[in-house]
Amino acid sequence: MTSVYTVEQLNNYILNMFRNDYLLPDVSVRGEISNCKYHSSGHIYFTLKDEASALSCVMFASYKRNLDFVLENGMEVELRGSVENYVRDGKYQLYVKSAKKGDVGDLTKKFEELKNRLKEEGLFDESVKRPIPKDAKRIGIVTASTGAAVRDIISVSKRRNPYIELILYPAIVQGAEAAGSIVKGIDALERYGVDVIIVGRGGGSMEDLWGFNEEIVAQAIFNCSVPVISAVGHETDYTIADFVADLRAATPSAAAEIAVPQIAPILDAIESYEERLKSVMNRKLQMAKMRVNSYQVRIQAASPQKRTDAKRMECARLEERLQNLMQKKLSDRRNRMALYIERMKRVNVLDRLESGYSYVSDSDGKRLTSVDDFKTGEDIRLLFKDGAVYAKTVSVEKGVEGIINHE
Repeated sequence: MTSVYTVEQLNNYILNMFRNDYLLPDVSVRGEISNCKYHSSGHIYFTLKDEASALSCVMFASYKRNLDFVLENGMEVELRGSVENYVRDGKYQLYVKSAKKGDVGDLTKKFEELKNRLKEEGLFDESVKRPIPKDAKRIGIVTASTGAAVRDIISVSKRRNPYIELILYPAIVQGAEAAGSIVKGIDALERYGVDVIIVGRGGGSMEDLWGFNEEIVAQAIFNCSVPVISAVGHETDYTIADFVADLRAATPSAAAEIAVPQIAPILDAIESYEERLKSVMNRKLQMAKMRVNSYQVRIQAASPQKRTDAKRMECARLEERLQNLMQKKLSDRRNRMALYIERMKRVNVLDRLESGYSYVSDSDGKRLTSVDDFKTGEDIRLLFKDGAVYAKTVSVEKGVEGIINHE
């Protein structure tokens, strides 16, 4: 019956096989360094590769002290160490004990040669770089449809301006087809009519990023009529696309920070303009209302109706004044008439006759009021309330007191 082993048992068995092999415990190998990382622990992790294959390598801090140069990506080296199986991950790797510096690697040579040539051709000149628009509304993105790069760009964009339009061209960003796919994405977004294009991906080794080092990608970026922001890898990664682009961003997130205008200041400015506009409009409306009111007063004052009403009021006032004057005159006349009536009553013969008096006149009807008016032998008439007496004057005697006392 076949035995069943645990994963750890199997990996330890493979480790023992490596250690007992005649070649693997002490082997020398030559290749180009890629994806080199110096860890905070002091260890160095990198990949050794050639045109056909790659090998994971680690140099522990205890062996690093013997190095008289710094390991860098693209460097050709000759390494000596042992190949062992890392039991935890079931992954074999070269444990490097010493290293010798060789020539510059093939990819690094190609990179430097293309960089120098394109620089001489003027593709990197600052004078031909276009400014990144500050009010972009439609942003094109050339990157893989999955991965941290596109997620970071979308996250930053929505935070800065949720109204921005993002158009993604899902390009291949690694491998033999990467360069052609990136070029197609740039061309498609340019024809679509975006305001700015972000071309990028996450970090990786020189091999992973090589699609952005191809000349056709550099030419596509240079010939694009739309401003291009390169956002390839991490802050320390540089590609040919970075030098040709109108602006290099250290990361995809930084590219989004550059390309997407913040909406908050714009909204604040709009609100401020709105308040100022309202204030100006309110002032203008108040002034217009005041002018309208003034015109209404002037129109009303000049209108025939207003004038007619004023004349009517004046006529009514004069009529009232005339009536008052007439009433006063009538009252005066009535008072005077009453006085005249009273005076007439006092001299009215009939009224006096009613009081026991008599009215004496001559034969011609002339009133006789004094003894001097009488003549002896003259005919006179005495009028009483109930009739008249005709007599003749016998004698005339002056003085009233003696006569009254005699009586």
